[in-house]
Amino acid sequence: MSSRRRSADQPSRATITDVAREAGVHASTVSRALNPATRGMVTEAVAARVAEVAERLGWRPSTLAAGLRTRRSRSIGILVPDLVNPVFPPIVRAAEERLAEAGYVTFVANTDTDPTREAMIVERMAAHLVDGLMLASATETSRALQICERFGIPTVLVNRRQPGSRHGTVVHDDLRGMALVIAHLHGLGHRRIAHLAGPPGVSTASDRLRGFRAALTAHGLDAEAAPVVIAAAYSREAGRRAMEALLERGGFTAVASANDMLCLGIYDALEAAGLAVGRDISVTGFNDMPFVDRIHPPLTTVRIQHAEMGRCAADLLLAELVSGGQGEREIVLQPELVVRSSTAPPARS
Repeated sequence: MSSRRRSADQPSRATITDVAREAGVHASTVSRALNPATRGMVTEAVAARVAEVAERLGWRPSTLAAGLRTRRSRSIGILVPDLVNPVFPPIVRAAEERLAEAGYVTFVANTDTDPTREAMIVERMAAHLVDGLMLASATETSRALQICERFGIPTVLVNRRQPGSRHGTVVHDDLRGMALVIAHLHGLGHRRIAHLAGPPGVSTASDRLRGFRAALTAHGLDAEAAPVVIAAAYSREAGRRAMEALLERGGFTAVASANDMLCLGIYDALEAAGLAVGRDISVTGFNDMPFVDRIHPPLTTVRIQHAEMGRCAADLLLAELVSGGQGEREIVLQPELVVRSSTAPPARS
């Protein structure tokens, strides 16, 4: 059977024209009969006949066509940098639940932390008339916000900031989070603390590095002398490579990581070097992503409010959709430190 024949045999969506032909009326009559606002313009008999034919043919109203008329699709786009990272699903789920309560459906897309891919996705979503966007993927060089502004799409940043942005933003107090980490390590007796930083251009990375140095200074430690290695990405492999670089430099008894995913690589590098987490080198993370309490040893980390972040971002976006985006709003959530077995007093020399 030819591909053309198969295409002809495939069922197609019934149109207004199909319904009109079958019902023996004009297409404009079908439009009036099937629209609750104009149904009174046709007789009851015609409206009933048109409804019966539409049901039999499987006709359904086109959401896209309605969106073109009203500029509303009741849909929201959510962009995340890495779907594999366990941090994002709880945020997205909480946002989806809140948006669903308000009658919106969501479309989730993965950018792979690629600005070009991110821009393409935003362009496509804008072309399909999403009512708003939530961006957990924005970096300092991201063009996504400019594209949103060009299309006039209400936008909220989640877990990321962008310098100069006037869009709604939901973040955590990363400086306080890192202050909690350093206070904990200092209390255990650590004085030589290294930092494994997140990738360049990401606000969580720069804020946590700034918080790390400020906290060292607050405890009377030399922030400029503290070993710092910047990871290429928030990933296990990048964490392993960065930790190997830190081990080559040496001179520390604890490492404060900017992200839990990086800690998985830190564990790998320490194991390969014959060192034990906690006993030889204390390790802390950031985010308290799911399952870090199940690795060995369980990870001491900064817990962020994943679900609350998603709900707050959804509420900000819904408010912007209603108000037309008046004013600038930023919500800063407070983190907490969860102490587990990956940290201990420094080993004696």
